[in-house]
Amino acid sequence: MDSRKRRGKDKDGVIFPVAPNLSEMSDSYLDFIEEIKKEIQNQRVSIVLNANSSMICLYWNIGKAILQKQEKEGWGTKVIDRMAKDLKDAFPDMSGFSPRNIKYMRKFAECWPDFEIVQRVVA
Repeated sequence: MDSRKRRGKDKDGVIFPVAPNLSEMSDSYLDFIEEIKKEIQNQRVSIVLNANSSMICLYWNIGKAILQKQEKEGWGTKVIDRMAKDLKDAFPDMSGFSPRNIKYMRKFAECWPDFEIVQRVVA
């Protein structure tokens, strides 16, 4: 019979292996798993930072596009209200496209008109 540890009821031909206790593992394995954990933590932080910087650039680009559209068509054309509805319809699982937030994006692009400044702040 197989000498592996099992979980649950014994059934012929079915084996559910159980991981050995951490105390049974070698020191090299413990070092190995700690390095893997550190790498995962570092990459998670990096992903969050990159996602945040990408979102800032996206918000600036949206704000800049609104400024250009309003300059071309005029202030009273309801660009922001229409845009908020269209973006909510197109991306129902996302939040952050309310008229108020879109106005903040517009103001952001208006206050920092040079994209290079935005990129440096993000970096």
